Amino acid sequence: MYRNDLSLLTDFYEMTMMQGYHKTEQENKIAVFDVFFRDNPSKGGYAIATGLQQVIEYIEQLHFSDCDLDYIKSLNVFNDEFIEYLKNFKFTGEIYAIPEGTVVFPMEPLLRVKAPIMQAQLVETAILNIINHQSLIATKASRVVWAAQGDPVLEFGLRRAQGPDAGTLGARAAIIGGCSGTSNVLAGKLFDVPVKGTHAHSWVMSFNSEIEAFRTYANKFPNDCTLLVDTYNTLTQGVPDAIKCFEEMREKGIELKHYGIRLDSGDLAYLSKRARKMLDDAGFNDAVISASSDLDENLIASLKIQGAKVGAWGVGTRLITSNDCPSFGGVYKLSAETDENGNFVPKIKLSNNTAKITIPGIKKVIRVYDKETNKIKADLIALESECYSDEMPLTLFDHNATWKTMTLQPKKYYLRELLVPVFIDGKCVYKSPSVMEIKQTAQKELDTLWEEHRRLSNPHILPVDLSEPLYLLREKMIRSLG
Repeated sequence: MYRNDLSLLTDFYEMTMMQGYHKTEQENKIAVFDVFFRDNPSKGGYAIATGLQQVIEYIEQLHFSDCDLDYIKSLNVFNDEFIEYLKNFKFTGEIYAIPEGTVVFPMEPLLRVKAPIMQAQLVETAILNIINHQSLIATKASRVVWAAQGDPVLEFGLRRAQGPDAGTLGARAAIIGGCSGTSNVLAGKLFDVPVKGTHAHSWVMSFNSEIEAFRTYANKFPNDCTLLVDTYNTLTQGVPDAIKCFEEMREKGIELKHYGIRLDSGDLAYLSKRARKMLDDAGFNDAVISASSDLDENLIASLKIQGAKVGAWGVGTRLITSNDCPSFGGVYKLSAETDENGNFVPKIKLSNNTAKITIPGIKKVIRVYDKETNKIKADLIALESECYSDEMPLTLFDHNATWKTMTLQPKKYYLRELLVPVFIDGKCVYKSPSVMEIKQTAQKELDTLWEEHRRLSNPHILPVDLSEPLYLLREKMIRSLG
C-alpha cells in the first residue's frame, strides 16, 4: 500500500556502493546527479513533470529503523561499521527540481541532487521510481484530455493498475494531467481530489428488471443520476428504460441536474448518435452521454472524427498503465563531483549509443518564451554559472546540427529558470501546492505549447539546446575521453 516509509526502497547495488565508499577518501566527495529522460512518452511532443511531493516525503522520512538494520545485517554482506553509520543516516544535501505540472522535454534535468556521494547514491532508486511513474501517467492523461476536446475525462483505472500504489499515485498524476475526477476513493481522501462513479452491470443484474434497477438508483441519487444502459440491449431496452426513469423523475417534480446514460460496450459512435436522438426526442437534451470501454487518446480522437455524441469519458486500463508506453525511461546520472580541493569537476558518461552520452556539469534549465504569444520558443540547458538577460540578443543553436541557429531580439522574448530549490542543507525549503493547484499549473503550462507540439501523431519537436559554453565543454570531454 501507499506508504511514506520507503527507506529500503532501493536497489541492492546502491548499498554495496555506499559501503564501498565508506571509510575511503571517496566518502567525503560531494556529487551532483541529474534526473532526466531521453524520449517523450507515447512518441509525443512533451511530458509533464510529476511526483515531486512524494520525493519530498521520501527524503523527509529517510532513516533506517532498528528493524531495517536487523534485516540489512541478516544479509551477511555489510560490515558492522557500515551498519553503525546507517543508524544515524540523514540526508543533508541539496535538491533542486522543476515544479510539478511543468511541461518538460528530453535531456533537461527534472531534478538535481547535490550531496555527499553516499547520500546521493542511496536516493537514486526511489526518486526514479516516483518521478518516472507519475510523470508517465500525468503525460498520458494530458494526451487523453486533449483528445477529448474539452469534454470531462474521468480516471477509472484502479482495478487494472499494477497494485494499490500505482492505482493511487497514478490517480493523483491523472488529475494533474487534466482528468476531472477519479473513481479511486483513497486517492480522493489522500489528495483532496474529486471522486466520481455510477454503478456496475451487477447492479442492474441484481434486480428483477432493468427498469426497477434504474428506479432504485434514481431514488437514491436523484441529483447525480447516470444510468448504465448496456447490460442487456442498449437501444431496444437500456436507453428506453433510462428515458422512462427520467420521465418519472420529472413527473415527481425532481429537478434533473446531473443526469444521463453511460455506454460501456459496442460501437460507441453509432450507439451514442442513436441514443442522443432518442434522448432529444424525449425532451432530455441536456442528458449527458458518457462512455467507457478500453478508451485511450487515439480511440477518443477517432470517435470525435466519427461524430460520436459523447459528452464525458471514463478512461481506465489504457490510462493508468499507459499501455502503449509503459515506462517513462527517466535516468539518474552523475554530472559533477568535488576533487581533493573541494572544487567541482564535470563528469560525462560516454557510449557507443550517442543518445546515451550524458551532459556534464552543474546545469540549469532556461525556458525561452515568445513575448507576443507567451508560447515556448525553446529550452536552453546552460551551466549554472552562466548569466542571461532578455535585454540582449539571444542566439540558440541545435547542438546536434550546429548550423541550425535562431536569434531572438531584445524585447521579443523573455526567460524563466525552471529549477527551484527544494532542499538546502537537508532542510525542505519548498511548499508543495495542492493537487488541484498543480492541475491548474499543468493546464497553464500546456497552454504555452502550440497545437503542433500537442498533436497525437508526429508532433513538432520543441528545441532543447545547449548553451555554447556547455556545448564546448561536452565536446572537449568527449574528445579527451573518447
